[in-house]
Amino acid sequence: MTTDTRPVVVLAGPIHPDGRALLEKDARVVVCEDETEAGLIRVAAGADGILFRIKPRCTESLMTACPRLRVVGRHGVGLDTVDIPAATRLGVAVVHAPGSNSQAVAEHALMLMLTCVKRTRQVDLTTRAGDWAAGRGASTELGGKTLGIIGIGNIGRRVAKFAGALGMRVLAYDKYLPDDEVRRRGAEPTASLEALLPQADVLTCHTPLTPETRHMIDAKTLSLLRRGAVFINTSRGGVQDEHALFEALTRGQLGAAGLDVWEEEPVSRDNPILNLDNTVCSAHVAGVTVEANRQMAMQVAGEMARVLRGERPDVLVNPEVWPRLGQR
Repeated sequence: MTTDTRPVVVLAGPIHPDGRALLEKDARVVVCEDETEAGLIRVAAGADGILFRIKPRCTESLMTACPRLRVVGRHGVGLDTVDIPAATRLGVAVVHAPGSNSQAVAEHALMLMLTCVKRTRQVDLTTRAGDWAAGRGASTELGGKTLGIIGIGNIGRRVAKFAGALGMRVLAYDKYLPDDEVRRRGAEPTASLEALLPQADVLTCHTPLTPETRHMIDAKTLSLLRRGAVFINTSRGGVQDEHALFEALTRGQLGAAGLDVWEEEPVSRDNPILNLDNTVCSAHVAGVTVEANRQMAMQVAGEMARVLRGERPDVLVNPEVWPRLGQR
């Protein structure tokens, strides 16, 4: 009887079978169903790699408790749940799946826009109730309106393309891209967020959550929007100040909002935004489609497998660890 000497990878929750099969070519794969840090440590104390989904967070204490750890993967795009500086100090490679769910999130953002301006929720309810008059003449069109995009990366550029096809004027603010690149991505650049907001009939966020972007959408920024504008967020809930959002929605500064992400997730049923008729709500599912789930799993599994084979991954979040890892 031979001993399996392949490295061990622990999945913090199940992934698409194709992604798991890809990992199993190079590693023994174990699934941990416990969403707590302590539960994951019990399973992963001797692991060479951990693939994180939603919970728990990838903390310094968790990584320290797994001394064999060489690589952590994030099943998705966002890295706000991973302590990257700690991983770097510990010599642990961090990989993820950028672009894997961009189409899914862009489509969801467009769906939220359309649902808001077409008043889909109200029309559906009144139609089911037999009232054919209630919704007539109340919806508006996106064509001819101005869309403001905060962050025109993989997702934002797709939203720009969709909006252009609908006949919208598309503006974007992205401090990390030169003006010519913003134009190549389908939008007219603005010099600042403050310059963008007063021109927007619809504002959509596609930015990561960082100390700089936390509560970027607050009472001040909302007051700069055109009265009755629509706000869409499929990025991270921490980007928005939900108290300010509620006030803007109830006082008419915002005409509607489509929210897929929340400051507290799962969102509390006591959150007053959930009781508003001019909001469309979803449970952080924009990037969770059949196609995106497979792509995320395949992409991050492939990156983790490369590290375990001693090969540099295509997307390494903390490249400064590689000289140390390459010698292990």
